[in-house]
This record gives sequence, C-alpha cells and structure tokens, in this order.
Amino acid sequence: MNNLQKFLSNGLLASAALLAAVPAFAAVSLGSASQFAVLAGSNATCTDGTVVGDIGVSPGSAVPYTNTGCTITGAVPPATDAAAAAARADMLATYASFQYLTCIPLTGTLAGVTLSPGVYCLDAVAKTGTLTLDGPANGVWIFRVNGALTGTNFSVVMTGGAQPCNVYWAPSGAATLTTSNFKGSILAGNEAIGSITLTGGSFAGSALASVAVTITGTSVIGCSALHGGGNGGNDHGKCNQGVGNGAEGCDPGNSNNHNGSNDENGGTPGNPGRKGSN
Repeated sequence: MNNLQKFLSNGLLASAALLAAVPAFAAVSLGSASQFAVLAGSNATCTDGTVVGDIGVSPGSAVPYTNTGCTITGAVPPATDAAAAAARADMLATYASFQYLTCIPLTGTLAGVTLSPGVYCLDAVAKTGTLTLDGPANGVWIFRVNGALTGTNFSVVMTGGAQPCNVYWAPSGAATLTTSNFKGSILAGNEAIGSITLTGGSFAGSALASVAVTITGTSVIGCSALHGGGNGGNDHGKCNQGVGNGAEGCDPGNSNNHNGSNDENGGTPGNPGRKGSN
C-alpha cells in the first residue's frame, strides 16, 4: 500500500469514527411519547401477549383498541386519548429529526455484528441472527432504515452497560418482527405505511407507529417501566410482576405498586405468580 492509499484508508477510518462519536452520547428526547409502551395512529391490537406500560391511540379509528387475552399493566384507551395526541406529535417530530442525521451505512442481516454508539443507515434486508450493541449506559444508537424493518429470529444484545431505551430504530416503511428478542424503540413515522407488527418473542422499548400496532404472543416492556419513567437510567426499573405477565426485563424485587401487584399483595418478591394481581 503506497502513502496515498494509507492516507485515504486512515482518513476514511477516522471519518467513520468521528461520525459514530459525534452523536454517541447525545441524549434523544421522545417528549411525551416516552410514557407509552405502545402508541398507534389508527388502532392497537394485542392478542395473547403482555404489555408493561401505557397503550395509546391517536387519532384513532372506528375500533382503536382491541385486547384479546393480553395482560396489560398500564393505562389504555380511552383513558390515554388526550396524552396520545400530544405523544403522536412528539414522536413524529423526533422521527423527522432523525432524517437529517449523517450516518454510517451498513448492509445485510447484521448477524454477528458488534456496533458502538452512533448513527447508522440500514438497508431493508431482513435482519436475523444476533446484533450486539456495546457501549456505556449513556451511549446512544440511532438506526435509520431505508424501507421496512423486518426481522425473524433476530436478537439484539446489549453489553458494556448499554441501555435498550437509548436505542432508536426509524424505518421509512413498516416494522415486522417475528420470534425475535428485540431491544430499542421503533419509530415507524411514515404517516402512510408506518405500522408495527410483533409476533412472538420479546420487545424491550417503545413501539411507536403512525398507523397500526399489532401484537401477537409477544412480551412487551416499555421504556417507562424499564427506567421507572422516561428515557435513560437503570435498565432494571420498577415493574409489576402480575400473574401471567411473563418475563418483563426488569428487577422483580423492585416492584412498582401499580394498582396492586402480587409482590405488594402478599407474594414473594422475585417469585411472580404466588398471589393474584389486578
């Protein structure tokens, strides 16, 4: 390799490192959308799953919210209607701001890839395998997806103290995750086709969609539950270990007395299902 090639190679590496470093610790605010585990524009449907956190729908449809066999720990429509309207505006504003960020391009399934904090642009190739996000607790990852975000048997693993609610996925199309163990908030902000469909597996973050959110057999824990309210903080926040809630991704010994959980009603902390819950 001649000196010019070395210079160009080193320059490209330095530029990539700079792009990753500039936004790496810049806090992202979802505004009032941060209170919602699930936020939909037209309708939210949950079947045989669990949701820890609030569900909101705005502006809604003829049937904005349907629950069939889901365990919900949090407020739901119509109680959340007013808050959902403000949250939708904040989500769309954050989504729009992501589109102006310079990013590092990545292609493929992301299987076996380890990424430090930064802003990345992804293609619409279906994701699978294991993606590792390695960084400190204040590290931030933003993924701009050119098209739909799809994943089957796709796992996101956090190391080095990294926090799921400092991870943001912003597809320009819909998001569809099947039997995946996913971490991070999805902002499906395309107002025409921005829907989120979760089938099986687990989801740690906020599912925020311009159109519909459909959950089937998925365990969802929102950021307000993961961090005891809002973005940032300890990954093991307060939670409600009610009967049948399944894995919540939080510390069962630090239960939040939200309408009475089994821990506060006489159950053994850290051993869910010993006592009935609300």
